[in-house]
Amino acid sequence: MRDSEGAWREALYGPEGFFTRGSLPADHFRTAPLIGPELAEALLVLLDRVDFALGRPERVDFVDLGAGGGELSAAVRSLASGSLGRRLHVTAVDVGPVRSLPLVRWERSLPSAVTGLLVAHEWLDAIPCPVVSWPCSDPWLDRWWPLRPGWRAEIGAPRDAAWADAVSRVRGAALAIDYGHVRADRVAGRYPEGTFTAYRGGRRVEPVFDGSCDLTAHVALDACAAAAGGEWVLVSQRDALAALGLSGEVAGSGMAWLESLARSGRVAELRDPAGLGAFGWLLHAVDVPVSSLLPPLPPWTP
Repeated sequence: MRDSEGAWREALYGPEGFFTRGSLPADHFRTAPLIGPELAEALLVLLDRVDFALGRPERVDFVDLGAGGGELSAAVRSLASGSLGRRLHVTAVDVGPVRSLPLVRWERSLPSAVTGLLVAHEWLDAIPCPVVSWPCSDPWLDRWWPLRPGWRAEIGAPRDAAWADAVSRVRGAALAIDYGHVRADRVAGRYPEGTFTAYRGGRRVEPVFDGSCDLTAHVALDACAAAAGGEWVLVSQRDALAALGLSGEVAGSGMAWLESLARSGRVAELRDPAGLGAFGWLLHAVDVPVSSLLPPLPPWTP
């Protein structure tokens, strides 16, 4: 099934591809930027730490890689204030139709250099890769996902290369947020049929390559980390958001209490260990110490 990579790519990014035609994540599944402003708030805390570690440069970037409808870019731009807000340049990168967002620059490819924070939110899972079955010989499989009889897998080398390229452009930090797996679970047989699947209209469906659905697969985040190298940590979204000050505390009275309660519900959804809270956060620190960005946290276990 190695030809599946080409069919996958055409189905998403060809002339009649799912993303090329302008399909938005919001039309097909629920993602963290759609829940509310809380993810953007947490990422601004992280960006401020990056900014401080870089010595408060004259310009600081926030790059939203795989921006979709631009919800995350727009929220970060609107919430940024003070000195950081004045120096902040927000760039949304996506292959779909250009969105008109106040003070957000829209690009179809990555900037050559980023000083600040690059965030790839559910971007790596949409990078096509070969879907293979046993028996199959491949160096990436030998290292990261050794196959057994009856197993299927996705060869994550294209994602490793894409992430290494993205990180190489950054001075500050690069963050990949995605659902995925690690070698120990792959070797143990947790995914004997692989993870390649599709979504349409909010439902999981049988994959087809006609551009009508989002084709996706879990990300081998440990392999991506090794490919990009440098100083990195891989933690859960649940732990990372807590470390960035996002709590679900309910306080106040009257309308303030109701607003606090609603916020608490959104935070709970973002940190739900059975849902979005189980996402992996792969954070690479470039020219800054990773300890200045996040405190020591438990390693991610999907």
